[in-house]
Amino acid sequence: QVQLVESGGGLVQPGGSLRLSCAVSGSIIVLYAMDWYRQGPGKQRELVAGSLSDGSTNYEDSVKGRFIISRDNFRKTVYLQMNSLKPEDTAVYYCRAVLRARDRGTVTPSIEYWGQGTQVTVSS
Repeated sequence: QVQLVESGGGLVQPGGSLRLSCAVSGSIIVLYAMDWYRQGPGKQRELVAGSLSDGSTNYEDSVKGRFIISRDNFRKTVYLQMNSLKPEDTAVYYCRAVLRARDRGTVTPSIEYWGQGTQVTVSS
């Protein structure tokens, strides 16, 4: 069974840094996209940073130059290094992965999976 487990959230002062991690477990055949989304209070969930298996990345405009997404395909883990944090970065951060896995002797089509979310609060 595929699972995504996030860690690294918490409370940080403005200007501080946090590093989020998301580990994917299960009988993974291919990992395609590994992304970070966030949902702030009263807001819709939005893409923060995305990464593809070819190494390409993309960022939401407000985090460019401050956040860095990286992935370790061997460990099936994606990271989000968040620097120069602002109060408006406060949100629940979710990891998303698009992958193919082995399930009861067959290989699934591409399916997206989500983590449970980790709270990031930026406040003095």
